[in-house]
Amino acid sequence: MEPENDTQLSEFLLLGFSEQAEIQPLIFGFFLSMYLVTVLGNLLIILATISDSHLHMPMYFFLSNLSFLDICFTSTTIPKMLLNIQTESKAITYTGCITQMYFLLLFSGLDSFLLTDGLRQICGHLSSPALHGHHEPLVLQTLVLACWILSVLNSLLHSFVVLQLSFCTD
Repeated sequence: MEPENDTQLSEFLLLGFSEQAEIQPLIFGFFLSMYLVTVLGNLLIILATISDSHLHMPMYFFLSNLSFLDICFTSTTIPKMLLNIQTESKAITYTGCITQMYFLLLFSGLDSFLLTDGLRQICGHLSSPALHGHHEPLVLQTLVLACWILSVLNSLLHSFVVLQLSFCTD
């Protein structure tokens, strides 16, 4: 019988950017300001594409979806990092790490899938006469739904693979 490590891992320790206490407020301020600029800028893009009827075109539909994903993508890691800087904690629970990894993979994969479909739209592959008119929103929504499904399955697959790994406690 092979010896096994049956120790249960409950949390990971994060290294961070710097150990110097006097730099921590500067790092916190920098990342908080960049996070707020990212969220507010993307919200403005989403609100502009929703409120202006001239922007109800497929390219802007994908742009608003990408802006939403950018908010979600940055919101998976930055708030936890800001909390850790503020509380001077370097720990993340195993469950929290797997959850954060799942959502990071979900939103990055979705971003890639939507960028591919958005570039296809911009290049004109979806602008055939059969897709114009009342069918176009349905086609775009179906493409976005397909991107979501593929991204969820991809991130689930990667998360389940990572759950099978064993980690040492040293």
